[in-house]
Amino acid sequence: MKILLTGMHGQVGFELQRALAPLGEIIAVDQSECDLADPAAIRRLLAAARPDIVVNPAAYTAVDRAEAEPEQALAINGRAPGVFGEEAAKVGALVVHYSTDYVFDGTRQGAYTEDDRPNPQSVYGRTKLAGEQALQDSGAKHLIFRTSWVFGAHGANFARTMLRLAAERDAINVVADQFGAPTSAALLADVTAQILGRYGRDRDRDRGFPFGLYHLVAGGETSWHEYARTVVRAANAAGRSLKLAPENILPIATSAYPLPAPRPENSRLDTSCLKTTFGLHLPDWRHGLDHVLQQIL
Repeated sequence: MKILLTGMHGQVGFELQRALAPLGEIIAVDQSECDLADPAAIRRLLAAARPDIVVNPAAYTAVDRAEAEPEQALAINGRAPGVFGEEAAKVGALVVHYSTDYVFDGTRQGAYTEDDRPNPQSVYGRTKLAGEQALQDSGAKHLIFRTSWVFGAHGANFARTMLRLAAERDAINVVADQFGAPTSAALLADVTAQILGRYGRDRDRDRGFPFGLYHLVAGGETSWHEYARTVVRAANAAGRSLKLAPENILPIATSAYPLPAPRPENSRLDTSCLKTTFGLHLPDWRHGLDHVLQQIL
């Protein structure tokens, strides 16, 4: 198979280059090679590449800045997936796209399923939901994976930020009333590769394959506060010299740390559909964190 991959330098794109390599030829591009805010650039790219699969982890991910740049966020997150879908439909290609827990308002008590009604509260969430809908309406074969709290050894993320702050400060405050599952970019990439491997083996890719929308996060759940403490404990166990002790990571409420874009208090996503459909096990979030921290530390 020929696979076109966007966002090659992002957290997920970096891991996808590794995970997808056994499946065929990878054509990996970044923003400098294709501006996803430019529909014409996307159309030229697909016309030249003529891929069997488009994998699109690229996104406008500056959640707070999106509040001041809604048109740019909409172009990349909301319109580009539909353009990918329209062009892919012309050549019979599959589009794999990644979305977010921010499409929900976070008020549900339990984990969100794929059937729960989205109600995004931020520009970022609204544009990501628009991208889901644009791809679904494009007529292309598609897989959409909603995920949350992504981290990796490559790129900027919460775990790396906590390590930096722990080396600089002897006390910090971290929000303790938002809950979700930290999900490693490597897990997203490996699950994607497993599913696309099955797609490639199907003799008739257009019939019987379970295309659609799935929730994909690591197992378990935690708060940002406990997540931060877990990172610092692991760094201490690895012998990293830090100024910050885990007990000096203090819990605060979301209301005490206001940001331009509201965050969902509940980011739990139910992954039963994906696990049952594809026969996969999703390990606990700590497993992915241990692996990433080994690389970083």
